[in-house]
Amino acid sequence: VQLQASGGGSVLPGGSLVLSCTASGRTFSDYVLGWFRQTPGKERECVAAISKTGENIYYSDEKEGHFEISRDNAENTVLLRMNGLKPEDTAVYYCAAGTKWSFRTADYDYWGQGTQVTVSS
Repeated sequence: VQLQASGGGSVLPGGSLVLSCTASGRTFSDYVLGWFRQTPGKERECVAAISKTGENIYYSDEKEGHFEISRDNAENTVLLRMNGLKPEDTAVYYCAAGTKWSFRTADYDYWGQGTQVTVSS
């Protein structure tokens, strides 16, 4: 499956962004989807994941209420809505697809190209 992420940009602290990831090539609903982020010198981490039907959702740490993941299997799209952004949310964000319910990077087989999010005053 090919993944194309978009929606990154620069925002002020407290601002909002919506990241979008569109998939092609395989049956979208066969995959667990995740949003990950990475900053220089740090490991890539999962910020949110959503199961194949959308029934199960995972958020890391305090992201729930601050980030919201959703998917539309008819449109082959997964979104990450981010509110109340902080400078520490600055990172390259990646969407990813896997067949296993997981928040571990190693369990995801397909990755988008990454989109930069910068939160700065």
